[in-house]
Amino acid sequence: MSPVRGGTDVTPPGAAPAVSRAVAVLDAIAASESGSMTLSDLSRDLGVPKSSTSTICTALELGGLIRRDDLGYSLGRKLVELGGSYLSRLDQVSEFHRACLESDVLRGETLRLSTAAGIDTLCLARYEGHPAIRLTTNIGDRLPASSCAQGKALLARLDDSEIERLYYGIDELPRLTGRSRRTVPRLLKDIRLARARGYAIDDEESADSVVGVAVVVPTRGVRAPILAISVTKHKSEWSDDVRDTMVAELKRVATLLGNPMATG
Repeated sequence: MSPVRGGTDVTPPGAAPAVSRAVAVLDAIAASESGSMTLSDLSRDLGVPKSSTSTICTALELGGLIRRDDLGYSLGRKLVELGGSYLSRLDQVSEFHRACLESDVLRGETLRLSTAAGIDTLCLARYEGHPAIRLTTNIGDRLPASSCAQGKALLARLDDSEIERLYYGIDELPRLTGRSRRTVPRLLKDIRLARARGYAIDDEESADSVVGVAVVVPTRGVRAPILAISVTKHKSEWSDDVRDTMVAELKRVATLLGNPMATG
């Protein structure tokens, strides 16, 4: 169980603290602006003595998960191999790209396939129509779930009490634009609307002048990841008719991803 950013982040009972700290090292380096952190920076960021941090970094470096140079530690190529192996076994990724390409409605759009990561969403795949919207996330990027359509769609699967627990201790939500939701009670209003509608929307909450709509992919089984498929449009191209068309097609594609035997 890897630690995720959220209001209730703790090392779960039975978990090895060293492993949790190793994951925290990887998360910290990935989140750094430069993509590189010194041992002192990592120690301070994790709240762990430098000697312990050095031991963890040495183990990660030996495994190829991080590498060290004059600037400090950065992520290693082994992570690319592991990520590629994971994605190659996630059938929905290839099915997602094929479904977008074969859809008359979605072929020219910009879409993402995302999963939940604590109070964030993680982009697993991206389909770029022409022209692509460059303001949106790329593969491997995280977005606050409270500020994007795919995040709200994924959160809508949870009960209100589960969402409140997930955000416990967080008084102000992460903000990407001036329209991002600031508080959990305000977010819950959007979540309840998403449940009632069967889809979620972000209206310039993750990027200025961009609107997003998302639906959840039906779960294939107990081991299948919880996924959401989303499409983004420039605000100038958005209308109620466009929304209805996109939602209907997203639901059709989501059904195909969740049940390959369904007819298109």
